[in-house]
Amino acid sequence: MTQEQNTTPRIILGADEIQQKIRRIAYEVYERNYEAQSLILAGIVDRGFALAERIGTALNEISHFKFKPVSTERKLQLVKIHLEKFTHEQCKVELDCSLEQLDGQRIVLIDDVLNTGRTLAYSMRPFLDRPIQQMEIAVLVNRSHSKFPVVANYTGYELATTLEEHIEVILDGERDAVYLK
Repeated sequence: MTQEQNTTPRIILGADEIQQKIRRIAYEVYERNYEAQSLILAGIVDRGFALAERIGTALNEISHFKFKPVSTERKLQLVKIHLEKFTHEQCKVELDCSLEQLDGQRIVLIDDVLNTGRTLAYSMRPFLDRPIQQMEIAVLVNRSHSKFPVVANYTGYELATTLEEHIEVILDGERDAVYLK
């Protein structure tokens, strides 16, 4: 194989497969949280939050969870998690909601790819000091290179890769795809 062939990105999931994985994750989230009165989907900015939005849309379609609470419907809330993904020292993890809103809630922490677990582990920091009811993790792709004790409860696609390979997820609505580079 030539060097050029080695660096050519290979599509792992296309738009239709991504949508299918998202819908399956939404069904699984609904099945495990059926009796909950509310649910928070906390997505890591940017692709994790884009995935959280899509899972939320699928939940709206298949379940009684709704983004806009009505007296007879259960509440579904999206939360953005801001952190510096590519640094080894995390100083601050910020949420776009008050910490009190987390109290007593079921939370699904969402990111696009689970590689070593470092980003997801850091993302948990704001939730650790709150009396939450439950936290689960959802990812579109799990690479299974765990360095941290983080396990996804919901996985769209399991993919064994080498440490040198890279997964690129595009969730822009026009060119949705997962590539192996």
